[in-house]
Amino acid sequence: MDIVMRIPETLKTFRETRLSSIRPPGEFFDHHRISRPADSNQIISRISYNTRYFSGNYGLIILVLAVYALITNPILLISLGFLIGGFIAINRFAPDPIQMGDHVVTQKSLYIGLFVIGLPLLWWSSPIATFFWLVGASSFIILFHAALIEPGVESEYANLESGTA
Repeated sequence: MDIVMRIPETLKTFRETRLSSIRPPGEFFDHHRISRPADSNQIISRISYNTRYFSGNYGLIILVLAVYALITNPILLISLGFLIGGFIAINRFAPDPIQMGDHVVTQKSLYIGLFVIGLPLLWWSSPIATFFWLVGASSFIILFHAALIEPGVESEYANLESGTA
C-alpha cells in the first residue's frame, strides 16, 4: 500500500525534472536553425550541446517510438501483458497454497506454469529485435536532428559561464 501512496509524489517529481526540460515544438522544429555542419568537429560539438539542451524532447521521441513498437508488435504486447498480469495475479490471489481435489497448488507451481507458457511466447514475439530497432531508430533520429540544428546564441553564454571559453 505504501507504493500506491508514493505514486503521486513520484509523478510530481518526474514532471518537475523531466517534463520541465522539454523545449517548445517551435524551438525543436525550428527550420531556420538547420544547416549542414562544416566538419566532424562541428558535428561533435552540435551533438554534444543539442543532446543536453533537447534531452527532454529526445526522451519523448524514445517514448513515442517505444509505444509505436509495442503497438505494431501485438504478440509482444500480449506476452508482456500475460507475464506481468500473471505475476501480479499470482501475488495477489494465490499467496497461500490452494487445495484442488487431491492436489495442492503452490505459488511456486503457478510461477512455473506462468514461465513455461510465458517465456516461449515472449521469445516468439522477438523482444530483442524490437529493442535493437528502438535503439537504432531513436539513435538515428536523435543524432540526425542534433547534428543538423545549430546551437542557439545561449550556447555561447553557457561556454562563458562554465569557464571553457
